[in-house]
Amino acid sequence: MIDQRLETKLGFDKIRKIVSDRTLTEYASGRVASEEFSTDTSIIRQRLNLTDEMRLVMMFEESFPTTGYIDAIPFLEPLQHPGTAIDTLNLAKLKTVIDTTRRIIHFFNSVKEGVYPNLKRMTAPIQTCPEVHRRIETILDKYGEIKDSASDSLFEIRRDIRAKEASVSKRAAAILRQAQEEGIADSGAAVNIRDGKFLIPVNTSTKRKLPGFVYDASATGKTTFIEPTEIIELENDITELHFAETREIQKILFEFTEFFRPYIPDVLASSAFIGEMDFLMAKAQTALDFISGMPVIANGGELSLRKARHPLLEKALKREGRDMVPLTVNLTPQKRILLISGPNAGGKSVCLKTVGLLQYMFQWGMLVPTSETSELPVLDRIIVSIGDDQNIENDLSTYSSFLCDMKDMLDNADEKTLVLIDEFGSGTEPAAGGAIAEAILSELDKRGVYGVITTHYTNLKLYAASADTHVTNGAMLYDASRIEPMFKLEVGLPGNSFAFELARKMRLPESIVKDAEARAGEGFVGMERNLRKIARNRRALDEKLQKVKKTDKNLEGLTEKYQKELEDIKEQRAAILDEARREAEGIVRGAGKQVEKTIRDIKTAQAEKEQTKAARLELQGFLNAISDRKSKQQQARDEYIDRKISQLEKRNRKKKDAMPEQPQKVEPLKVGEKVRVKQNGLVGEVSKVSSKSLTVIIGSISSTMSPDKVERISSNEFRDASRKLFKPVEQKVDSAISERKLAFKPELDIRGERLSDALDIVTRYIDDAVMLNIGMVRIIHGKGTGVLREEIQKYLRTIPGLTVRDEDIRQGGTGVTIVTF
Repeated sequence: MIDQRLETKLGFDKIRKIVSDRTLTEYASGRVASEEFSTDTSIIRQRLNLTDEMRLVMMFEESFPTTGYIDAIPFLEPLQHPGTAIDTLNLAKLKTVIDTTRRIIHFFNSVKEGVYPNLKRMTAPIQTCPEVHRRIETILDKYGEIKDSASDSLFEIRRDIRAKEASVSKRAAAILRQAQEEGIADSGAAVNIRDGKFLIPVNTSTKRKLPGFVYDASATGKTTFIEPTEIIELENDITELHFAETREIQKILFEFTEFFRPYIPDVLASSAFIGEMDFLMAKAQTALDFISGMPVIANGGELSLRKARHPLLEKALKREGRDMVPLTVNLTPQKRILLISGPNAGGKSVCLKTVGLLQYMFQWGMLVPTSETSELPVLDRIIVSIGDDQNIENDLSTYSSFLCDMKDMLDNADEKTLVLIDEFGSGTEPAAGGAIAEAILSELDKRGVYGVITTHYTNLKLYAASADTHVTNGAMLYDASRIEPMFKLEVGLPGNSFAFELARKMRLPESIVKDAEARAGEGFVGMERNLRKIARNRRALDEKLQKVKKTDKNLEGLTEKYQKELEDIKEQRAAILDEARREAEGIVRGAGKQVEKTIRDIKTAQAEKEQTKAARLELQGFLNAISDRKSKQQQARDEYIDRKISQLEKRNRKKKDAMPEQPQKVEPLKVGEKVRVKQNGLVGEVSKVSSKSLTVIIGSISSTMSPDKVERISSNEFRDASRKLFKPVEQKVDSAISERKLAFKPELDIRGERLSDALDIVTRYIDDAVMLNIGMVRIIHGKGTGVLREEIQKYLRTIPGLTVRDEDIRQGGTGVTIVTF
């Protein structure tokens, strides 16, 4: 069973509400409400895997269907009984359910093998019912209306209806023309249509000349609107055809239901599958909102939270523009209990609640806002003592309430229990409270529980500092120079309450603070001072260590960078040398050939002066050509590199300047989905969808409007808004009015009063009677001269809504006036 108190103390009830508000179906909302804290490792692993896979789907898969999630089980279950039939609206909903199921299964069938394996396994037993879908397609059009072709009889009936409706219009026009020719109707008159009836406007003086029924008359009475007998007969025929159409549609739907009944179990499974997908989407969207990850299920008994964040507190801080300080907690089999101490408002309770809430979320099957390297064990129970449960009716004070919590804790605590105790031992005399708290802590330590405990008691800090316990100290760090909390947890050192520093910060008189320090004793003040000194030295050491680590990291980075650059330079040098060697070899071979050719030419020409000079010029030209080719190649390389760099820069600029915002994909609305009208906030359910409009059922009214005038909402939003908008009017009665009604007498005796006084008394009396909703009163004024009776009745007759008469002669006659409201 769900422990409501535990969830409220940890804040998980708010997490449930956040997830529930993201669901689109009542089925998923019910799943959120009924899902329980699990102690089964395989169930927890399956829940986490499904949620994590859905988170990845929501992040990266745009083709995954996120609309069309509606509840179908409420109208499907009654259809299993013989003799029942589906209606048109639910048939359109059924089509939406089958379409959504087909799209989801198609998506998972289209992804690669091994991707989203757990979600894919969920789709394996689900049937898409193609024959049911094909049959619905033959009955319904794309707007959710019954097609003319749904049956031969319906086609003929609707054809006759259209023909009759056309003949009504033509016949009404013909009757009007004839009436105008006969002078019964004015020449400028036209056929009127009121409440779907065709009316002929005729002169009242000649109305009997046109057979028919008088439907209405003009304000002046000069014109009478008559529905001709011939038109009535045609409309009667049309009405009969509409009755026949309704009967035929009922027959079609009944036949479809008979065909569909064997498929109902499969479609019920599909509906539950859609609800499960909706439930997982709500969990995944919440995980994305919290920036959550999937922790490791610890087998070695470690509870290790790295960079953990309290999701509710983080959202609240974001609204204020502040950042959350992550928390790192590590509980091991050697040190299972963390005892946190430190100043008030320093974050002790937040640490405690963060550990409890994230452990509960983990075993409920949610991803948690921590690093994915975090490890969490599967525990049997979480027991808390947080806040004040004092109850006057049960005679529970703050401390007795704490002791009740401790009794329950000691009755159930074992090595598979996480205990969370806030302000351990407070609420009573410190010496006794500290002793009892230490005894309880010792017992919990012996039982091997996991725990996070906050306290201010020094004896508990000393207990945790002992080497032979499984308890470790933790301190919430505090900036003593600025007298403000840092909201950081330091494990291994006890915290300081900084009570005297806070007193000085709050400008308590210095004499009182010094007197308090003297009363506390040098030992206490000295211990607190030494604790602060240790914490300060530890923090300075950590800062230096961080600087050294950062310097080492930077040095390693620089070394790697220079090593890589050196390797690149060596590779480039080798490549350049190889290329130069190849070019040199080519040049030498070419030069050798040219020299040989020159020598050959000189020998052939027997070394004539001019020919020798020409050969030398040819050789020089060859050498110049080699030089030009080398310079051109170098220039071409430089131009190529510059061109490539320019292209890359231009491409990057275009990407930065013209990075279009991805428009949010808006899926079209489907029959059965819940929507809110943007203009007035009314909520309803989509019953028909066309290309340019849709019909929404709002309460008991159907309204047709443009799709851009409504927005899709979740089932929770629909339910909450419906309760607010359509809740019955509560009649509130003022307690003073109730008292006056009890004191009111239905009979007033004013005998012996003066006339002016009597009228004042009657006025106030009648006002009270009207206000108190009295049905009838008797005013006794006596007979006398009759003046009192006459004046009172004259006054009463001026008040609207009253009936005034004399009483029956046997009960007073003219001496009593009866006033009926």
